[in-house]
Amino acid sequence: MKESKAQLESANEQLKVHDKIQREFINIAAHELRTPIQPILGLSEIILSKANDNERRELIDIVVRNARRLQRITENILDVTKIESQSLILNKELCDLNEIVTSVIQDYKNQIDKLKLKLQYKTSGSTGNTYIFADKSRLYQVISNLLNNAVSFTKNNGGYILITTERNDDIDQVRFSIKDNGEGIAPEVLPKMFTGFRTKSTTGTGLGLFISKSIIDAHGGRIWATNNANGKGATFYFTLPMVTATAVNDNKMS
Repeated sequence: MKESKAQLESANEQLKVHDKIQREFINIAAHELRTPIQPILGLSEIILSKANDNERRELIDIVVRNARRLQRITENILDVTKIESQSLILNKELCDLNEIVTSVIQDYKNQIDKLKLKLQYKTSGSTGNTYIFADKSRLYQVISNLLNNAVSFTKNNGGYILITTERNDDIDQVRFSIKDNGEGIAPEVLPKMFTGFRTKSTTGTGLGLFISKSIIDAHGGRIWATNNANGKGATFYFTLPMVTATAVNDNKMS
């Protein structure tokens, strides 16, 4: 019995060591991948800007798109290692959620126009700014992930995306939602889609949603998704604590 207990403890220690080595290897590999990606991306974009014929531009554009995809995957892997080691640090500051959403939409404008998608952004509830205490870059990352998913799974030329931010001043909370009329979420994926590597997509790892959930959780919020009642597309939501007007004024005065 004593030997069995000792063997079990030894096996647990070996698993912990193996897990630590594995995380360190993934972290180092992801950092090393960063080094060649940036010059590939930068030089490709320079060549693309100087290309004259359409065929050459299309080929270089493929290189640029895939370099950006590899860059996103690398950053996602690094974020996952931070989340699992509980070293994800938020740099919170007073910011306006609507400004962050508008910034993300602007960065996706060319892609949305190219695909001939219709995007509408609505703010509802009380008028005025929607102040939150958050890490702007991390929140930008979450909204960008959700918009990228909506664009990826929505049909070209006829696809529709609706983004909404809704204040609830009674409970000092704001709700963000992004609705599309695309493929929707597979029933077997829906219950586990925020747990990592849960996707039926051929163009993504599913890590973006896992990271997004971790970021929203770290802000004291909640994130979830549903298929739309009409059977067309899905809607993703998250809620965040909203800063009261008194707190905003106090922050501006300090």
